[in-house]
Amino acid sequence: MLRRTWISALALTAAALAVPAARAEAVAADAFVKQVSNDVIDAVKADKAIQAGDVSRIRTLVDQKVMPHVNFQRMTSMAVGPQWRSATPEQQKRMLEEFKTLMINTYAGALTQVKDQTVLVKPMRGSGEGDSVVRTEVRGRGEPIQLDYRVEKAGDAWRIYDVNVGGFWLVEAYKGQFAKDLSAGGMDGLITRLTEKNKATAAAPKN
Repeated sequence: MLRRTWISALALTAAALAVPAARAEAVAADAFVKQVSNDVIDAVKADKAIQAGDVSRIRTLVDQKVMPHVNFQRMTSMAVGPQWRSATPEQQKRMLEEFKTLMINTYAGALTQVKDQTVLVKPMRGSGEGDSVVRTEVRGRGEPIQLDYRVEKAGDAWRIYDVNVGGFWLVEAYKGQFAKDLSAGGMDGLITRLTEKNKATAAAPKN
C-alpha cells in the first residue's frame, strides 16, 4: 500500500513539473501549480506511449519540459549537502548527470501510474512571493495523498526545487541515502553508487 502511495504521488509530481513555467507576473505560485497539474495530467492520460512505459519518450518529456523548469542544481546540491561545495566541477557535473538519470528512471515507472487522479491546490500561506510552499492534495482511488512543492521565483518564472510526498521532502530523503555513500567513499563513491544503480535499472527487463 505504501509503495502504491509513493508511486502515485511521484507520478503526479512528474506530471505537475512537465510543462513550461508560467510567467510570474501572470500567476501566483499556487495558480502556477494548479495550472501545470491539470494540464499535464490530462496530457499524460492521453499519451499511450508513456502509459505503456516507453522510456525514450519519457526521457524526451523530462529533458525538454521538466528539467528546464526545475532548479535541478539547487535540488542536487541540497541532497548532497556540505560536500557539494568542496566537489570539483567535474564531480558536480557527473553528479548532476547521474542524479538526473535516477530521477528519469523513477518517473519512467511513475508516469505510467497516472490514471484517474486529480489535484486540489490548498490556499496559500503568506504572500506567495519569492520562495514559497504550495500545498496540494492528490485525489483518486483510496486515501488522498499530500503533495507539496517548494518553489522559487527565477526572473519572470517559477521553478520547483523540492517536493513533499506524503509528509516526506524528497531532498531530505535523498540526503539521508547519499550520506551513507559519501561517508564511505566521498563524492566519487556516491557517483559510482548512482552509476551502478542506474546501469542496473537500465539493464533490468521491462514488464
